[in-house]
Amino acid sequence: MKISSSISRRKFAKLSAAAVSAVASRKLWLPRAAVAALASTPPLAEFGYGDVTISSALHEAQLRETHNVLMSLSEDSLLKPFRQMAGQPAPGADLGGWYSYDPNYDWHKDDAGFAPGATFGQWVSALARYYAITGSEETREKVLRLNRLYAKTISEDFYDKNRFPAYCYDKLLLGLIDSHQFAHDPDAFAMLERTTKAALPHLPGKAIDRELEWRPGRDQSFRWDESYTNPENLFLAYQRGAGDRYRELAIQYLDDATWFDPLSRGENVLAGKHAYSYVNSLSSSMQAYLTLGSEKHLRATKNAFVMLTAQSFATGGWGPDEMLRSPASDDVNLSLTKTHNSFETPCGSYAHFKLTRYLLRVTRDSRYGDSMERVMYNTVLGARPMHSDGRAFYYADYNFAGGKVYSNHGFPCCSGTLPQVAADYRINTYFRDPRGVYVNLYLPSSVRWIEGGAEISLTQSGAYPFEDSVSFAVNASQPKEFALNLRIPDWTQGARIEVNGKCWPDSPVPGTFATISRQWRSGDHIDLQLPRKIRLKPINPQHPETVALLCGPLVLFAITNGSGQPSFTRTQLLAAKQTGKQVWEAGSAHGPMKLLPYVAIDEEQYSTYLHVT
Repeated sequence: MKISSSISRRKFAKLSAAAVSAVASRKLWLPRAAVAALASTPPLAEFGYGDVTISSALHEAQLRETHNVLMSLSEDSLLKPFRQMAGQPAPGADLGGWYSYDPNYDWHKDDAGFAPGATFGQWVSALARYYAITGSEETREKVLRLNRLYAKTISEDFYDKNRFPAYCYDKLLLGLIDSHQFAHDPDAFAMLERTTKAALPHLPGKAIDRELEWRPGRDQSFRWDESYTNPENLFLAYQRGAGDRYRELAIQYLDDATWFDPLSRGENVLAGKHAYSYVNSLSSSMQAYLTLGSEKHLRATKNAFVMLTAQSFATGGWGPDEMLRSPASDDVNLSLTKTHNSFETPCGSYAHFKLTRYLLRVTRDSRYGDSMERVMYNTVLGARPMHSDGRAFYYADYNFAGGKVYSNHGFPCCSGTLPQVAADYRINTYFRDPRGVYVNLYLPSSVRWIEGGAEISLTQSGAYPFEDSVSFAVNASQPKEFALNLRIPDWTQGARIEVNGKCWPDSPVPGTFATISRQWRSGDHIDLQLPRKIRLKPINPQHPETVALLCGPLVLFAITNGSGQPSFTRTQLLAAKQTGKQVWEAGSAHGPMKLLPYVAIDEEQYSTYLHVT
């Protein structure tokens, strides 16, 4: 990875002063003056997909399973809805579910045919990222074949007949720019030009809020498009060299009037918004900042994240029944009994990871990493695996009688985002700047880079978050000085760092990155202790008796298996003990109660929240 050397360390430190001061004073949200200073501070850089190797069994299983499904899908079946809608011969079997095309689809009663071809671009994107990770020529060849077969179907009819033209264009755009960037498809931008030409006549001229009618004569389901999410990938297309028109289109589709403008002023306009798509749109505002330097859009995103956090579950998930809620309502608490559709898991996690990654890169605030970690371990990493017959995990269930079940829909939207999530663990784990490397996620993995002509690798190991310790080993082709920055979670107390067996003199501060600047040599090792604190988190301030039990970043789910709500005292829950690698136990009025993290739950019935006395 090439990092600009045009900024000196002294200048970098000076420009970062406002941000550093904010972190030291424990302010998560920077004032306008600090935001202005950030404009002169380069954001942290992402490593490439191939720069990071992950050896965590949980993470690698999700990548392997999703990749195997995508590689197994028939190419005729994948192209069938595109061919049908273009009036071409369409051999092969229907994939079924949402992916199929049904010209007589009735949203009141039908499932199959809801979003024909909608996940195609996401699957191509995931395959391109997989190639960047592994160098699998078989995977690259599939990307190239799919793109060329798709190119033969490009037509305006696809968008005219589709109830989600902006949504589908956004996914196809992403698949093509990822094919260009990661699979090195030389024809991807030419296909993108043709795709854009076909789509634009059937898109609104600006961002249209969901539920507003903009296609006269069409039924209500045609209103559920998401044009307000398009700028992120349009900005990325521009950045990757697709042309200036994509920058202009991105600006055209920024949802300023009803969304980003009020958010930038601190007005909470979340209530009633479709949860996943509007949180996803915050990545568009971050790209507006990264591409245009728009401080307004950075303020809007930061303010929205505060508002979202205020209505999030202890797992980090949000949006029961796919809706954001009024800050004055009790809706999130009531959802624990009224719904089993608590959090749109793969889609919501994909949006959350992008959002926190952008914010972390720009602000260097470690607590965005805390948020990403919480969502990872408590939601999507515990999702049921995707299957080639269309079964996909959709909702996390935080009901008092919760369980993990597959969606009733075949190939829903979450089957598009889960493969992308599985690939992106790599680019979420490590970052860098001209001074060194930032470790954001703690999971068995390694990262490689060049530092002043030296080849460096950093390998981490350990059973965190099921244990307190994380270990790192340095390998360097020659001694080299750089800064190693370790995220110290806000929830920990008494964190400790040892370098080569000696305690590092600067005590880590929770809610910051601990920086170790020194000359590193092969064989150096670092031990990080993150004492995992058992604590209770109420569903909201109005209901302090309804709590989730946490240990470090993990929510511990009470395994009820139909026995009803157990009765606990606060003392009993806070005395919970770890009795196995992924098993905890707490006393209750009815005897010992088993508690599991989300990744360890299979068929068990559970309760996320508990009533305490």
